[in-house]
Amino acid sequence: MAVRASLACFPSNPALHEACIIPWGVAVTPFSATDERGSKPATGAEGHLLPRCQSCFAYFSLLCPLDRWSWNCAVCGAENDLPADAAARYARDGGHDPPEMRSAFVDLLLPGEEGEGAAAAAAAPTPVYVAAIDLSSSEEFLELVKSALQAALEALSPGSLFGLLTFSSKIGLYDVQGPIPIVKNVFIPPDSDGALQVDLEDIMPLCSFLAPIDSCKDRITEALETIKPMSSWEVAANAHDGQDHVLHHVRGFGVALDVLINYLSSEYGNAFELARIFAFLNGPPNYGAGQLDISEDQNAGKARGADHVLLQEQTSFYKNLATSAVQAGVCVDLFAITNEYTDLTSLKVLSVESGGSLFLYSSTDESTLPQDIYKMLSRPYAFGCVMRLRTSSQFKIADSYGHFFPDPQYMHVQHINCCDSFATYSYDFEFEKDSQFSRKSRPPIIQIAFKYTVLVHNGDTSDFPNSGSRSKYLLERRLRVRTIQYNTTANIWDLYDFVDPDVVLTILVHQVILASLSDELETRLWLQDWLVVVIAQYNKAYKNVTSGGGTETYNIDVNFSHCSQLQPLSRFVFAILLSPLLQVSSEGIHPDYVTYLQCLLSALEPASLRQAIWPTLISYSSPDVEAEVHQSLSRTVLTSERPIFLLDAYKDLLVYYSPTASSEIPFPPPRDCLLRSTVDRLKQERNITPKLVFIHGAHDDTTEFEKYLVEDQNLDGSLSSSTSFSSFLDDIRSKVSEHSI
Repeated sequence: MAVRASLACFPSNPALHEACIIPWGVAVTPFSATDERGSKPATGAEGHLLPRCQSCFAYFSLLCPLDRWSWNCAVCGAENDLPADAAARYARDGGHDPPEMRSAFVDLLLPGEEGEGAAAAAAAPTPVYVAAIDLSSSEEFLELVKSALQAALEALSPGSLFGLLTFSSKIGLYDVQGPIPIVKNVFIPPDSDGALQVDLEDIMPLCSFLAPIDSCKDRITEALETIKPMSSWEVAANAHDGQDHVLHHVRGFGVALDVLINYLSSEYGNAFELARIFAFLNGPPNYGAGQLDISEDQNAGKARGADHVLLQEQTSFYKNLATSAVQAGVCVDLFAITNEYTDLTSLKVLSVESGGSLFLYSSTDESTLPQDIYKMLSRPYAFGCVMRLRTSSQFKIADSYGHFFPDPQYMHVQHINCCDSFATYSYDFEFEKDSQFSRKSRPPIIQIAFKYTVLVHNGDTSDFPNSGSRSKYLLERRLRVRTIQYNTTANIWDLYDFVDPDVVLTILVHQVILASLSDELETRLWLQDWLVVVIAQYNKAYKNVTSGGGTETYNIDVNFSHCSQLQPLSRFVFAILLSPLLQVSSEGIHPDYVTYLQCLLSALEPASLRQAIWPTLISYSSPDVEAEVHQSLSRTVLTSERPIFLLDAYKDLLVYYSPTASSEIPFPPPRDCLLRSTVDRLKQERNITPKLVFIHGAHDDTTEFEKYLVEDQNLDGSLSSSTSFSSFLDDIRSKVSEHSI
């Protein structure tokens, strides 16, 4: 569990926090194997014995004052009785201390917590995966999906169950457990409200639909090969009479997902603890319940009538479906492979709130779908997660951000159906009314509790035979608790020195995404004004230190020259202003791409988010000699004598050779050089598959590389007169001068 604070030293009072105006919060990666310093948690097997505060329900930790028969909660300070068995365990009589007495970061087994249904599942825990494939599609789309599912079958653990479903104007269920694959179809009524005329269980029992991968992998492959796109005569036969879109593809996605989730829910907690649905879409849902209106006339009016309308949900159908998915233990991963407007804004809630991921590929030719799905399924993940962050009494959570389902009853309790080691959640803090941290008060504390389930191998490392392999796995319900104490300061320069710019960026990006859904232009203005105030307050603080608050004039420092921790902020703001997040109404920016970007960025941990917003540029003297990491992203860097540059933009990796690079330097770089090793390492570490491009400035189109040279780009003229990063800072300087310093 990695926890990074935007202000590692907390402000002592609200006035100081208001003066520095830096977001105050944390970014939490709960399923990370280590903390942010690389330390692992103390582990144990008696999580059910961990005492809890009777007042705030926080957990006992190493930071709690402990007496022989009582303990004080580190979070709220309440005194709690210590049961006799706990008192004996904590007596420290020379025996082995329990994990919570050795570390404030623990990961504990919760034996027997699950109910009877979960216990039945634990006897033979079975991961369930279902592919839902759009047949209203092209041959190229289906070939890509088949390749992706072949990769998925290789990544899935032995003992998993796999189901195959297709949808168009009808739903197809595949039984691959016999000698040959069988498909049974049921038509979707055009006016369906989400229900079919017959239940899927009556068409095919779930036990026939879900096939063990161990014994049926070959027949699953055979079934995939039989899948063909919906023919044009089927499209015409099932379209509404008299409508002019008779040749459009019919895609009953909403109904298909609704009945599939209900189909799976009957065995939740019995046959499985988590089911993952891989939904592959080649265009917008346009048939039955959950259909979306993407007509040209309507969307043209939307785009011109209000900048933000294209990023508003059309229907609550998919939000309600997400609620059903969470309750049924179903996680939905949505893969859209299309350049057609699909209204991912209305669909994203299904994946975001169910703990899944959303992927967008504009074409089949350059799609990394097989690699992405293999990566996703190969890495460890937890499921059935519940997370709660508690704070000491002087401050509270103002906002929380991330891909979770908020508990309908308890505030700040988040349900996460599926969580991998990259998934990150952010919290913004504020002071309680009339509160502050004084010298006499207890130091600020946060405690994150993360309860989750994992599928673990049952101690047998031998190869799995086809029969009985599911018994090789067990479900473990675990509790991970981390309690952190922070220092406070009344000095604004201490705050500045302990700023983590990556976490500041993380919270800013979340705030920008949420605000832009209401008004893009206002969000752009707010972000620029925020930077103006930060720089004004910084200059005021510097003036107070150097001149004692005198009235002598001085040059406004927009580069934070005296505080290295603040120096990236101006670049971050400039890059956000230029990003598609705040360009949805601009020519050439696809609304679905903006939605995809929102989903991607809002789940990244801070270091990765920084790469995505402000790429890293590294120069090389040769393919085997790294020269320098450049802070600037400008063409001026390319005038150096370095012949090779590696630009890491998180989802893109670009290797650029200068036009003047010697012809003796091999292009592309050889496989056994340092540069290629670095590229391979970055690709391996990433949770998505970055696109790798080699560009030689002497004979290739350099547009794709130059678009990442952010400092040379123009801002929207309607916002300011800036024409580059340098002139943007000049514009900021003039605005700062209007403030009282």
